[in-house]
Amino acid sequence: MLVLVLVFGGVFLVMISSFIGYVVTQSQVVNFRYEQNRASEIAEAGLNYYRWYLAHYPDDVTDGTGVSGPYVHTYPEVDPIGEFSLAIASSSYCGSISSIEVTATGYTYANPDAKSTISARYSRPTVAEYSFITNAGVWYGSGGSVVGPLHSNQGIRMDSAHNSFIGSGQASWTCDSSYGCSPTKTVDGVYTTSGNATPGLFSFPVGPIDFAGLTLDLNDMKNKAQNNGGIYYGPSGSGKYGYRVIFNGNGTVTIRKVNSVTTYWSYSSSEGWHNTERNVISSDSFVATKTIDASCPLLYIEDKVWLEGAVSQKVALAAANLSSAAQTNIVINNDVTYVGGTNAGLLAIAEDDIDLGLVIPGDESIDLDGIYIAQNGRYGRNAYVTDGWVGPPWVNVGLPNSLDQYVMVGDLNEFGTIVSNNRAGTSWVNGSGAVTSGFTGGGSSFDRDQIDNPPPLTPNTSDVYDFSDWKQD
Repeated sequence: MLVLVLVFGGVFLVMISSFIGYVVTQSQVVNFRYEQNRASEIAEAGLNYYRWYLAHYPDDVTDGTGVSGPYVHTYPEVDPIGEFSLAIASSSYCGSISSIEVTATGYTYANPDAKSTISARYSRPTVAEYSFITNAGVWYGSGGSVVGPLHSNQGIRMDSAHNSFIGSGQASWTCDSSYGCSPTKTVDGVYTTSGNATPGLFSFPVGPIDFAGLTLDLNDMKNKAQNNGGIYYGPSGSGKYGYRVIFNGNGTVTIRKVNSVTTYWSYSSSEGWHNTERNVISSDSFVATKTIDASCPLLYIEDKVWLEGAVSQKVALAAANLSSAAQTNIVINNDVTYVGGTNAGLLAIAEDDIDLGLVIPGDESIDLDGIYIAQNGRYGRNAYVTDGWVGPPWVNVGLPNSLDQYVMVGDLNEFGTIVSNNRAGTSWVNGSGAVTSGFTGGGSSFDRDQIDNPPPLTPNTSDVYDFSDWKQD
């Protein structure tokens, strides 16, 4: 009996000891998880603190100390229960901060080993979040499709297929024949007569986007290009017409000077019929091939620019001559695309217009990647005819015979963002809605990859920093 009692007593003692050990371990685990959860809240408080700090002291990545971190704060300040430590880094181009990465590690005094780390990128929202922004009215025809948000400070006629928010700054507006309305009538801020559109995604009126705030400081861009490692070219000179800029897909760009051009008639809403368009290059000459500096990937050209090629990195280009009354344009006659797998992104800003040129080579269609901003002018393509008389005095506004084939061209495939101060348009239609000049098809989509990591100096739509790329380790 004694032996049995000792044996069973020992077994019972082992079981009891194991059970007590399990209970103690579980209690420790629960307590650790509890403290770690509180540490996560403290770490998140650290992120929120620095978001508040950036709202008051933009671009300060030293927590007001002027020295490198980490930066430790008690939480809360009165009767603290723990601390958070901040590690702050920034991404910058040409000396200007584009985004700030903050890593916050929190812990409680009750268990300093139960740490939690949360990191996030703080950045201001940019125009890259939109497919199209305009300060004027716009008409999207029924033949196209749009992916991504659209905004106009004026009225929108939306007949295209789309999948996102369509916002107008107007409760109502006057739709006339230039928007396909006959007779003229007052319509909703966003208006459609097409079964392709989705009125459930229409919103009007919405708060306007401040175009004065969107415009970039071109003087600052010029200074950065000249003094911070960018590429700068001044006016092309007497008897010259600007520069042809070709991205080579390998981190280099080739610059050619435009020596002669063809002059012809065209029509725009702002100028009417005019014989001063010179977007067709007759001859050009080699200037240089330059490597784009990764720390300041900025080109500033003080003249008209013809843009084309394959982009393989984040880069910005500006065409502006601030010392001349004649504002400068960017002309696109050929594809501008991203090299796959390179995290590329392009910002192209013209002081005046961004013109889709007359001569479209190859398959007579254009693939256009990037963010394009017509700061004071408009994004679009003028109207052309093969033969026609206007007056008095009566003149034939038809194109030279060698250019007749380009009156109507194929698809325009836009991947990125278009920002146009004045009314934009890439197709011209007759009274029945048939295209008579311009692009006959295509589609547009915003580039999701540029939202969190846009090209350098991309304009912000707000001064408030937002969370992006939030993750917990």
